[in-house]
Amino acid sequence: MAKQLDYHTIYEIFSRFAEAEPEPKGELDHTNAYTLVVAVALSAQATDVGVNKATAKLFKIVDTPQKMLDLGLDGLTEHIKTIGLFRQKAKNVMKLSEILVRDYDGEVPSSRAALQSLPGVGRKTANVVLNMWWGMPAQAVDTHIFRFGNRSGVCPGKDVVVVERAIEDQIPAEFQRHAHHWMILHGRYTCKARKPLCGTCLIRDLCEFEEKNL
Repeated sequence: MAKQLDYHTIYEIFSRFAEAEPEPKGELDHTNAYTLVVAVALSAQATDVGVNKATAKLFKIVDTPQKMLDLGLDGLTEHIKTIGLFRQKAKNVMKLSEILVRDYDGEVPSSRAALQSLPGVGRKTANVVLNMWWGMPAQAVDTHIFRFGNRSGVCPGKDVVVVERAIEDQIPAEFQRHAHHWMILHGRYTCKARKPLCGTCLIRDLCEFEEKNL
């Protein structure tokens, strides 16, 4: 774990991220808040690419909780059978769809607590939805952010909750909205787990990673 970077260094890091990609986007395909919830729930222990392939046909016929209930468990299972843990995920999606129809008039709530009360929706999923759909500065810490935060010193922490707090505490307010997307994309494509591309990294001179490669 790297030492915590100072405010000015973190500000420079995110200034560079913002200049390189002013409006970073999540890579999960969706058409509305409901399909975003479903996509993120399906993405646990799966790749965005794999989820997008599975939902390409699904979201053309299902874009509301009621339509999901009409499709039924067997129909959903058939669409997502290429995704890891698909049987349990299918059950969770059906249950959360039922709750949304019954308790929320078919609408996705904009409250973290309400989102986390849905089956298969944890804190990370809730934060992704709050950030991507409602534009809230919620921080969804995944493996890419956890790795980047600890390597670089931007937001080090022993677990995802500590890293999430470090993001909220250490990253300047003006960068909070897009912070998690910048870090996810940087971790996914540059600060990779096995072979980080330090030689082409735009923040190499600011990063605390001791094993930088050329």
